[in-house]
Amino acid sequence: MKMTHEKEDIHLENIDLRDIIDIDFLQKFQDDFATAIGLASVTVDEKGNPITNPSRYTRFCMDFTHSTETGDRRCAESHKKGGEEAAKTGQPVVYECHAGLIDFAAPIMLEGRLIGTILGGQVLTASPEEDKYRKIAGEIGVDSEGYVDAVKEVTTLSKEEIQAAANVLYIVANNMSKTWYHQYKLKTAATILNDSLTQISATMEEMAASAVEVSSNQSQLNQEIGNVSKMSEQISEVLDFIKEIADETRLLGLNAAIEAARAGEAGLGFGVVAQEIRKLSSDSKQTVSKIKDFIDHIQESVKNTVRMGNATNIVTEQQAAAVEEVTASIEEITGLAEQLNDLAMEK
Repeated sequence: MKMTHEKEDIHLENIDLRDIIDIDFLQKFQDDFATAIGLASVTVDEKGNPITNPSRYTRFCMDFTHSTETGDRRCAESHKKGGEEAAKTGQPVVYECHAGLIDFAAPIMLEGRLIGTILGGQVLTASPEEDKYRKIAGEIGVDSEGYVDAVKEVTTLSKEEIQAAANVLYIVANNMSKTWYHQYKLKTAATILNDSLTQISATMEEMAASAVEVSSNQSQLNQEIGNVSKMSEQISEVLDFIKEIADETRLLGLNAAIEAARAGEAGLGFGVVAQEIRKLSSDSKQTVSKIKDFIDHIQESVKNTVRMGNATNIVTEQQAAAVEEVTASIEEITGLAEQLNDLAMEK
């Protein structure tokens, strides 16, 4: 049996963040973390599309900044820039957004490839300068006084706290993706191992069956060779009997020749017959001798064949025993592969 198992490759470009992270778990963790720290966050895929609901978004952002086309566009550009910088470095990036708040981008990487980003922040590191936010309000087209009132509600954190928050989200999200990736590779390896062992086991069973059949055929062949050997011996016995008859025929011909000589002219015809009898006896003995030589060669070949057959039979029996041992070992490994696959399937 020829094994034709093709290894399943993991194409990272086809992996979606939703496939490798438990979104419900991420959402709950994101919500609880945002509430505990006092900042906003959302997770997006590699194209910037949100895969979680926003956690603890501020009124400053939701009711004002995102309420106009200009503000919303500037936010998208700001998030994109932060995400690109995080993807470039492979580390969380803290930056000031276009609206004057402190945000961060924590990249989710897999084998060096960006598969998503956790965006967060919407906090300040110091009391807001009102004139700065009135100016921004005018640029994006929102009520300046309402904008200032809303920015005063924004949580104030130190740069160290913001960086620490970004690092925690980065570590958790990336560990989740790596855990899935390793589990996926483990599952793939276990599946390949299990399939390969199944094919090997089937092959070994076929080999064992073939070895048993060969052993059986060899035993039958040895029996037939034994029968040929016995028949050769019987032929030899018949040839010996023919030789005896030839010897007696020769003696009879000799006696007939003597009697023909005594009879003189009257025995001439009888003498011719006696000569033919003696010639027939001589030819018979020569033929018997040739046949006997052939029989001797046949018997010698048969003996050699029997010896070779016995040696083959021993090797075949040893091979069958070895196959059985290998099969038993493969069955044990198959059991371990199944346990490995069960572990890979656990979540």
